[in-house]
Amino acid sequence: MALIVQKYGGSSVADADSIRRVAKRIVDTKRAGNEVVVTVSAMGDTTDELIDLAHEITPIPDPREFDMLVTTGERVSMALLAMAIKSMGYDARSYTGSQAGMITTAAHGDARIVDVTPVRVREALDEGAIAIVAGFQGFNRDTRDITTLGRGGSDTTAVALAAALGADKCEIYTDVDGIFTADPRLVPLAHKIDAISSEEMLELAGSGAKVVHIRAVEYARRQGMTLVVRSSFSNDPGTIIYDAESAEEYNVENAMITGVAHDLSQAKITVVGVPDVPGSAAKLFGIVAEQGANIDMIVQNVQTQNDGVTDISFTMPQVMADAVLTALHNAEAELGYESIRFDDQIGKVSLVGSGMRTNIGVSATLFDALSKAGINIDMISTSEIRISIIVRADVVPEATRAIHSAFGLDGESEAVVYAGTGR
Repeated sequence: MALIVQKYGGSSVADADSIRRVAKRIVDTKRAGNEVVVTVSAMGDTTDELIDLAHEITPIPDPREFDMLVTTGERVSMALLAMAIKSMGYDARSYTGSQAGMITTAAHGDARIVDVTPVRVREALDEGAIAIVAGFQGFNRDTRDITTLGRGGSDTTAVALAAALGADKCEIYTDVDGIFTADPRLVPLAHKIDAISSEEMLELAGSGAKVVHIRAVEYARRQGMTLVVRSSFSNDPGTIIYDAESAEEYNVENAMITGVAHDLSQAKITVVGVPDVPGSAAKLFGIVAEQGANIDMIVQNVQTQNDGVTDISFTMPQVMADAVLTALHNAEAELGYESIRFDDQIGKVSLVGSGMRTNIGVSATLFDALSKAGINIDMISTSEIRISIIVRADVVPEATRAIHSAFGLDGESEAVVYAGTGR
């Protein structure tokens, strides 16, 4: 008997019919002789609607109460799914994150899993039931409060449960047939990737690809767990995300380019006229770090017209921009800069492929494609298997499609997106 953990996203349980369809798939897995644990997200756009409602009440919701609010969406979908499974003649039991033993840090809105003690889940399985766990949420022992894991946290819940239970397989179900070479909503000719390394998936997820949450991929990689990303709307086998030790098993030859990701959630801050002396950058980014902002790209340029000063530009999530700008303005005297420029109309496009290590001419092909499309580049960042560029937000779709075509990633037919708004 195999133990299988399945995660279903919001688009897979968007309404009553969808929940019944998912319940049938779960029952089929159980009927095949498997133990089944399910992690479920909130229905459709429920979480976004709850967030919008909170901000109608107050511009800055209290973090504790905000977590109490947004975790209700998963509790609704888990209970309805359990009802659907029971109506088909199989026992199912739903559990909140805290009931399932998801122990987290105390950080509301962005908690980290520190321990998983799935005693009640294991008991349910031993008694022949299907266990359904609310994703995205946990419990902090010190504060005794409910916490959330951040957007996409249901993926991490599923992987953490799979690791703690010693599952044979962890399947992430979504509204597309697997991992594609680009977002099929933006690039219709994107094609499905049959197998991808966790290293490449980490780069894609970190660059804006939303099909699997980056923390789930990190967790699976640390635990040596193989993930399968599939559609809940079809029987396509999906995409396998494998770790380095499993590469030979899947007989995968590293493609030069695996995929293209885009991200429209970034903003750029340029601090103009910073004294060009040791310690200036340390002070600046120390202030940014105190606000809890994750820096992505950094570019420093020495001003040619003014000796002794430099301009420092960096990108970061838009949601942190107000706090960082306020902190930098308050530290103007300490930092000694001339001015600050802010730009939230930017987008990041990233090219990812482990084959970059051994293939030359990748940068030339990339820049040639953008040149032919008449697209100007603002910033560039690289890693061993990734090249990221910053462009204007309104040309991100065109830039993504141009790069995708230039590297021969276009498929022969348009990809199918079964559901979801992409919100």
